[in-house]
Amino acid sequence: MRRVIVSAVAGLGLAGCSSFSTDSLTSFSFKPTPPTVSVQIDSIPSGADAKTSLGPGCRTPCSVSVPGENFTVTYTLNRFQPLTVPVQVINIPGDFSTPASTSIDPNPVVGELQPAGPPPRAARKPMRPKKPKPKPAAAAPASSPFPTPAAPAPAPTR
Repeated sequence: MRRVIVSAVAGLGLAGCSSFSTDSLTSFSFKPTPPTVSVQIDSIPSGADAKTSLGPGCRTPCSVSVPGENFTVTYTLNRFQPLTVPVQVINIPGDFSTPASTSIDPNPVVGELQPAGPPPRAARKPMRPKKPKPKPAAAAPASSPFPTPAAPAPAPTR
């Protein structure tokens, strides 16, 4: 009977160990945070407001620190069209002979802003067709002592 109890306890103990994994440990405290990287930001023309999709922003030319993940930079400047530039962060894992490194593409991030076109003109109202003018009144009756202005003069009689 003793052997049966020892076998049952050992079986339950091993079953409990099989549900435990090292992934559960790394997901809580051992997972490293992505490294922060410094990115140079510039624009043509200078002085544009640049804002990253991860939060930080500045007025060009400048440098910002962001977490090591892909992001975009959006440039805005009065009288210029807004521009968004994607930035790719490449993490290169290290091995026994080389340390891990991070590269940014493109670096520096440069946005060339295009001038905005002229503002749209106000819409014109469509023209209404002119109303036709009424025709002049009919000619005066023949019994009038005055000649009609459009009628030819009567031929002289002899």
